[in-house]
Amino acid sequence: MPRRPSSPLTHRSKNKTVKNNTSRAKFSRKDVERLDEQQAEKRTSRRTSRPERPGRRTDAPATMPKRKPSKPTGRLEAIIRLNKFLADAGIASRRTADELISTGVVKINGKVVKELGTKVHPSDLVTVNGEPVSYIKHLTYVILNKPKDYITTTSDDLGRKTVMDLIPISQRLYPVGRLDRNTTGVLIITNDGELATRLMHPKYGVEREYSVGLDKKLKFDDAKAISEGVELEDGVTGPAEVFIERDQHECKIVLREGKNREVRRLFEHFGYEVERLHRVRYAGVTVTGLSRGEYRHLTPSEVRNLRSLVGLE
Repeated sequence: MPRRPSSPLTHRSKNKTVKNNTSRAKFSRKDVERLDEQQAEKRTSRRTSRPERPGRRTDAPATMPKRKPSKPTGRLEAIIRLNKFLADAGIASRRTADELISTGVVKINGKVVKELGTKVHPSDLVTVNGEPVSYIKHLTYVILNKPKDYITTTSDDLGRKTVMDLIPISQRLYPVGRLDRNTTGVLIITNDGELATRLMHPKYGVEREYSVGLDKKLKFDDAKAISEGVELEDGVTGPAEVFIERDQHECKIVLREGKNREVRRLFEHFGYEVERLHRVRYAGVTVTGLSRGEYRHLTPSEVRNLRSLVGLE
């Protein structure tokens, strides 16, 4: 069959057939460049003539660069309470800081401050006993296996040995709570004032486990009475757990409050003499692997557990 000639390109618009013969037209290079420029100008005019969206910046780049999060400097950047300032700086716990403020040894910009709740500004100069306090918050957490004949304080006017003599760290640290001079075992030492305050507060019920050696066998009825609470001179003690060892001269006791010399006074109330007292565990931390007088830094996991225990994490 003879080949049918091809027809010109067509398109339909409103039911009419219109011939498109542009495919056969010839253009020079200058004509093509001129047409491209005209089309570019039309596109630009359409963009600039569009109504501006409310709240939209026309001069903003298509993609905004992401801002890097600022790193904490460890310096005071906001107004805070004076006792928190002193606690964060490692001077003392908040409770002890309040006592320092009340006694008049704390000054702000050269003026004595005794009012609790006073605020500190970033530009203020704070001194304690005439020594300037630097607010560079670097928190340290240490666990010490306290030996006998050391008192739990940062210094002693009588020249007795303190637990701080066992920790050669230049930072200003302080013990969390107290252990008697002849009591051994777990002692946390830190400059985290907020954590220290909460660990010692009875509201959080932090567990303290002791191993106790007595001068005579512990009766079951006495152990039961101790576990239920005993009326002492400073009030009724809280519930406790008492576990009698096989020979009954030794027992373990778990407390959730920190009254002064509580363990010794509990047993003395029933006529027992405590011959040996060792704190086995405090807030889940033990001195396993540490000899008497040795210390180590707490691991990040242990610190997180402590802070979580008292609602700081």
